[in-house]
Amino acid sequence: MKLKLKYKSIIKTFIISFFIVSCSQKNDTRPNIVLLLADDLGYNELGSYGQKIIKTPHIDSLAKKSMMFTDFYAGSPVCSPSRAVLLTGKSSSHVSIRGNAAFIRDSVWRQIALDKNEYTLGEMFKEAGYQSAFVGKWHLDTADQPETWAFSHGFDFAAQEQWGGSTDKYKNPGLWLNGNEEQLPYNFIKHDCKDAFYTDTAFKFLEEKSNEKPFFLFMSYRAPHSFEGPIRDTLWYSKEDWPKVEQAQAAKITLQDQQVGRLLEKLESMNELDNTVILYTSDNGAHFNHDNINGHQLEFFDSNGNLRGGKRDLYEGGLRVPLIVYWKNRIIPGSKTNHISGFRDIMTTFAEIIGIEKPSHNRGISFLPTLLNQKQKKHEFLNWEFQLSGSFQELHDGGFRQSVRLGDFKALRNGINSKTEVYNLKEDESETNDIANLHPKIVKKAEQIFLSERSDTFGFPYGGVVQDFIPEN
Repeated sequence: MKLKLKYKSIIKTFIISFFIVSCSQKNDTRPNIVLLLADDLGYNELGSYGQKIIKTPHIDSLAKKSMMFTDFYAGSPVCSPSRAVLLTGKSSSHVSIRGNAAFIRDSVWRQIALDKNEYTLGEMFKEAGYQSAFVGKWHLDTADQPETWAFSHGFDFAAQEQWGGSTDKYKNPGLWLNGNEEQLPYNFIKHDCKDAFYTDTAFKFLEEKSNEKPFFLFMSYRAPHSFEGPIRDTLWYSKEDWPKVEQAQAAKITLQDQQVGRLLEKLESMNELDNTVILYTSDNGAHFNHDNINGHQLEFFDSNGNLRGGKRDLYEGGLRVPLIVYWKNRIIPGSKTNHISGFRDIMTTFAEIIGIEKPSHNRGISFLPTLLNQKQKKHEFLNWEFQLSGSFQELHDGGFRQSVRLGDFKALRNGINSKTEVYNLKEDESETNDIANLHPKIVKKAEQIFLSERSDTFGFPYGGVVQDFIPEN
């Protein structure tokens, strides 16, 4: 895809200063972009979003200098499809990955990679003349196929952790650097947590990058993911009279906060911070133990506030996530917005910030006007579709779920044959009162969107009975 730099209005020229037609020239003054992605962080697990117990001083300090979004949505309620939406700017009903695994062969669920033809942020920034780096959890690949890794999707510097594979080679917790050429080993003694290891690796990129071009850095953190570990200690929380799992939950978030602080200090020491746009968000809502016996419980720290559900749910607790955006001298410090937006809008927003046309496939709406306190175009709706996998396929709904936000209203169904529920989020943010019977027009519109705003993709069949699905060879 050939991207074209476009001329900006006088206002936009003021915003992004002078940028070049040929990105090979020196003195490219377009801003750097840093995208910070937490893993399974709940809407209410940052002090700046209302958390009272877990300490997040560095992120909270960043939030005071930034704009906070109150109605921002992840791409999906689970890792892989959410990241696929973020990387491509497509909706979750059109991107090639709709769940963490797909039913693809031998009557078992297996992970599938992001389609090689999907156009990603890495490729967009590369074509726009940026240096680009990805560090951390990719979760969009087949481990033993390097052509599916981040390095093959446009990132110049790619340090990627694998989450499995057919051989033990890819199960090591280290980072594979630029394909499978070299592996950076994870030192359990040196680092407090994997996010500290990731931060050190990002420093390697920052110290070796060229000073002649701006950069895009995508930090894909691990914490506070339910299976994250081990961490060296639980900081302030080891002496608390809490279950061990809750000590660890709080510690993971605080340790990640420390790494965000280290990264900000690094950027400032390099005189890069003043010309850097920073986004901090999460890939989905807070994880929790579904059997209410072992594991983290949402109620312990009020992880999702008054939002219903968590990871794997299409209720607000599974989808609504924090978004903090920093841009010195461009964004009003300490500002908030209730503009409804989500992961699919990030690619479009980045494209406008750096002065290029948005990719033709992109289904997002830039929220740059909101950041700059200007008139903002709004979505008619935001929709989600995803497929649970593994043991969840045995649920009565077959693990197939859809939802849509229509202004103040939210509609969803848990299975193709399930009743469509409707909630008024303005009056009932906790989604406790299903008012579908009072709003037949909204039900009809939502169900039309469920049918029309989607595409078939291999491994994720449209329907609720996935157990009977046998793909064609």
